[in-house]
Amino acid sequence: MEFDLNKKHCFYFNEISQIPRGSRNEKAVSDYVVEFAKKHGYSYLQDDMFNVIVEKPASVGYEDSEPIILQAHMDMVCEKNKDIEHDFESDPLQLYVDEEGWLHAKGTTLGADDGMGVAYMLAILDDKSLEHPALQCVFTVMEEIGLLGAINLKKEYFHGKRYINLDSGSEDATSVTSSGGARVIVSRKLRYQPCTKPVYSIKIRGLKGGHSAGKIHMELGNAIILASRVANKLIENFDDIELVDFNGGMKFNAIPREADLSFASNVKLEDLQACAKTIIDQIKDELKYSDEGFDAMIEIAESSQRSLDPEQSRSIIEFMNVIPNGLQHHSMAIPGLSVASLNAGVIYIKDDILFLDDLIRSALPSHGDIMINQLKILSRVFCFDFEVNDRYYGWDYSKDSKLREILRSVLKEKGIEMKESSTHGGLECGIFKGMIPDLDIITYAPNSYGEHTPDEKLDLASFDRTYENLVEVLKRCK
Repeated sequence: MEFDLNKKHCFYFNEISQIPRGSRNEKAVSDYVVEFAKKHGYSYLQDDMFNVIVEKPASVGYEDSEPIILQAHMDMVCEKNKDIEHDFESDPLQLYVDEEGWLHAKGTTLGADDGMGVAYMLAILDDKSLEHPALQCVFTVMEEIGLLGAINLKKEYFHGKRYINLDSGSEDATSVTSSGGARVIVSRKLRYQPCTKPVYSIKIRGLKGGHSAGKIHMELGNAIILASRVANKLIENFDDIELVDFNGGMKFNAIPREADLSFASNVKLEDLQACAKTIIDQIKDELKYSDEGFDAMIEIAESSQRSLDPEQSRSIIEFMNVIPNGLQHHSMAIPGLSVASLNAGVIYIKDDILFLDDLIRSALPSHGDIMINQLKILSRVFCFDFEVNDRYYGWDYSKDSKLREILRSVLKEKGIEMKESSTHGGLECGIFKGMIPDLDIITYAPNSYGEHTPDEKLDLASFDRTYENLVEVLKRCK
């Protein structure tokens, strides 16, 4: 399969692949879209974050049809193999096609997520022969780091109630729901005292971890929560446990695999280990079918000049033992779908302040409100500060969708039985649904694999077919 630049969608994918466009570095590609709009005589809006909206009028015979919003994000995840020399701030991607017709970038992410959607919109805007209602093509930024560009959009920008997201699904599938989210930061100012006692560490190791959207339902261990459980067992049995440090997790949206909690105490090491063994064995039994690699160790650690007093230490550890975490609700409409969860993703101490970075996901705003309120109440009770950042709304499943039925009929004529997929992750669909509650939504995209890794690849045959199907869907939206 050839990467044929005579095809408009291939041409524009190649064009944007020459422009560095990692998250927070989208100005150049945003300006490219603006120049494209100017060249073709289209009205456009570019906001202060470099989101761009390009307007294409309805074709003849579609003037009275409901407008359609098409949307994709311009940014890409920038990952490369260690042996590759590539500067994502300045170097173009090096594209090549393998023997099986898959498009790759040499040693780096390809940016098919979501360059394929951007290329589709540019191709549609460039082709004056197509039949369709009025179009608003929305090019967003910073999707990969929290849907930040979409969150910055305003309801008054839009005048349609039909929306096609070009960043989810596959050639034979469309998404039907996604979760909203909120990043909750709880923190507490620490008061230290001189430390003269031996210092020990609780180390949690061997957990699987994983993305909190796709694996939160799998009863995996959370290293931060488990370290807190072990520490609480010690505090219940000994009076002089003094917290020294607590670090765990790497990303707020990943279930933490490891955590290190250090504390000072005059209790002998063997007594601490004997006390902890009971709770460690219980945890191993709980996780034996889901996270069987779990291990916890209590070891001698480096001495410290300071620690927290036992009262402060108890308060912090008790807080960590009562906060909600993990799966809260699953869907009653879609088997196996998680619809509400919390993930205690990262804990650390910086500038004498303890921070916990927690991610809430929920398809329904009310579920999100409940979980946020639980953390807020517990933070107040245990003297933590509380802050909600980057909240975005979910897209709840609706059994009725005219757009979905149009796509279903187009695919059926090609011999494809359309699948309906769902995710506990966040999609920009939820942002648009929050702005326009009665929005009819579908998602559609070609087959690609290995997103966010240097193994990312795009099926060029699917890239062609999906574009043809998308054009046909627009034609039937009269």
